[in-house]
Amino acid sequence: MEAIMRVASKKGVVIFSKSSCCMCYAVKILFHELGVNPLIHELDQDPEGREMEKALMRMGCNTPVPSVFINGEFVGSTNEVMSLHLGGSLLPLLRPYQALP
Repeated sequence: MEAIMRVASKKGVVIFSKSSCCMCYAVKILFHELGVNPLIHELDQDPEGREMEKALMRMGCNTPVPSVFINGEFVGSTNEVMSLHLGGSLLPLLRPYQALP
């Protein structure tokens, strides 16, 4: 859990991902299309990745990746992010981190 929070606090928007995950790719593309350059932490390329996956599951993630943190707070995985986006609630959360207004 400590490793997760350490990484999640490095930047305003952090996505825990796996390089081979298609849902992770979709979330990364969404954020880039919205003008946000998140910190992408690829768990499959981190020696602590397995432990971090377990910690994400203990935090309540149904699936450990993608896991999105905004301003150090856990937002959710693909379903939660897409629901926020479709409901119009994601952009206000991301506005401080957008490259363009």
